Amino acid sequence: MNPTTTSTELNMSVEKMEKVAFILKTTAHPTRIAIVQLLAQQESLSVTEISEKLHVEQSLLSHHLTGMKLKGILSSTREGKSIFYSLKMREVVDVIQCLASCTFL
Repeated sequence: MNPTTTSTELNMSVEKMEKVAFILKTTAHPTRIAIVQLLAQQESLSVTEISEKLHVEQSLLSHHLTGMKLKGILSSTREGKSIFYSLKMREVVDVIQCLASCTFL
């Protein structure tokens, strides 16, 4: 946005811009985007299930999941020895889908 462009001209409130920026910063990694896409399709998945579906080591995956949970993107529940993750902030899916539909990508 150049210095003379206002949020009104972009048809987006400052609050909305801040939320979109937060979502983009929090999900700015291919693994995190893949996690969001998986959890958009299934309500809840265990760390093991996500690891198997994405072919990512559990230790690296846990790092991404923990960070996304701390930022409020994901929520988790423990069932026995397993931790299940689900999307807490559903708007993340909309932002990623919007970007995926861009013709210049």
